Amino acid sequence: MVASVLKTQSLIIFLILFFITIVTSFSRLTVAYEYSELFGKYISPSSLGLKREKLTHLHFYLHDVLSGKNVTGIRVVDGKPSTNRSSQFIFGDVYVIDDPLTIEPDINSKTVGKAQGTYTVASQGELSLLMVTNFAFTEGKYNGSTLSVLGRNEVLSTVREIPIVGGSGIFRFARGYAQ
Repeated sequence: MVASVLKTQSLIIFLILFFITIVTSFSRLTVAYEYSELFGKYISPSSLGLKREKLTHLHFYLHDVLSGKNVTGIRVVDGKPSTNRSSQFIFGDVYVIDDPLTIEPDINSKTVGKAQGTYTVASQGELSLLMVTNFAFTEGKYNGSTLSVLGRNEVLSTVREIPIVGGSGIFRFARGYAQ
């Protein structure tokens, strides 16, 4: 469930203005062949659609099906190739996913998007994944927009947080966390 997503407009404006200050100081780069190249220009924050920061709370469920007839995640790399695997998840396993996002815990409830990406079993001691995933939305005002998730997912923890590091469409410059 995505607990909250914040547009980072004020931070982005600060970073853009900071970058612009640096670029203005070094706006021409002299190359050994004695020509200059402009490598930066001022971009108005409003031209990027940056307004006041907004808080959006999304609530949906991700269904990762690894066996049966409607598989949505497959192992593409075996961390320990063997016919004698002691568990389903082994350190180093890499999975590719195309998982449905639904509005209810039931996988047959209304689908609002897909979780598409990869995860790697990244811990030798516990079941902890490195997730690199996009939530691609297909419904309502979020249709065509994405949220990008990158971080550690401690699968057996009751509550876990995974960082949202960006997005596209209505979620451009997003930040927040999935829970």
